[in-house]
Amino acid sequence: MNYCNRCFFVQTASNDDSRPLFTIDQKGIFEKEIDRAVAQKEVDFAVHSLKDVPSELDENLTLACIPKRETVNDVFISPDGSSLDSIKPGSVIGTSSLRRAVQVSRKRPDVTVKPIRGNIETRIKKASGENYDAIVLAKAGITRLGVDVKYTKLSTDDFSPSPGQGAIAIVARADDSKTIEMLKRIEDSDSRLEIEAERALSDFVDSGCRFPVGAYAKSNGTEMTLTVTAFSVDGKQSLHVSKTGDKNNPKSLGQSAGEELQEKGVNDLALNWREKVEEWNKA
Repeated sequence: MNYCNRCFFVQTASNDDSRPLFTIDQKGIFEKEIDRAVAQKEVDFAVHSLKDVPSELDENLTLACIPKRETVNDVFISPDGSSLDSIKPGSVIGTSSLRRAVQVSRKRPDVTVKPIRGNIETRIKKASGENYDAIVLAKAGITRLGVDVKYTKLSTDDFSPSPGQGAIAIVARADDSKTIEMLKRIEDSDSRLEIEAERALSDFVDSGCRFPVGAYAKSNGTEMTLTVTAFSVDGKQSLHVSKTGDKNNPKSLGQSAGEELQEKGVNDLALNWREKVEEWNKA
């Protein structure tokens, strides 16, 4: 079967928004206009970073394919080769993620964490500028782009990833069976099941983009383990849940983990974060 392609440029709302990403109270800021082009048959499908895609899509669209997931780890990039453990006190660390900001502060309370915007190449360049001494971002991004940069991989024990981190989502029209059939050739079943568990958890606690809940599901044979961590606004408090269940029932596993988080008081942590974000927006 032969396919042709052409470039198609779409202006997204995030291009004109100067706020740090974690202060914008919505998902879909990157994908909305692109998915609209899919729905209107201007393009056949759209490829997104899965963690940016809302759980509820337009009724005419479907999450047609999740290819094999990349590593979920975050990485620390410093122009002088310093690691997060060795970088000097008072250093300024840039990140676009509220979750990462909290986890950096927990690990190194003697550094300053500031928001950083731009694509991956832009953020890496800023790490060598006057305003930042280092940055933290997802390893999957630099792997996919083939960026040649030295980094230190951060453990998921200290840096619990965002739900869906490292995964790609391919969205197509729900009635476009030809395209869906083509995309299914690169589907990875374990990756989809793991993502479904993480997103079920995220939906249950309503973490969205503003509340830094980290979640990572891993399949092992017929079972799946979902590990979840949530933090207080100052990083001094944390909640940890690890649940194992049938990997073919991922949504139930995610909901079960969410219920345990709620029993442990995750809603109190979420409330504090929302208040803090409002303060940052007003500053």
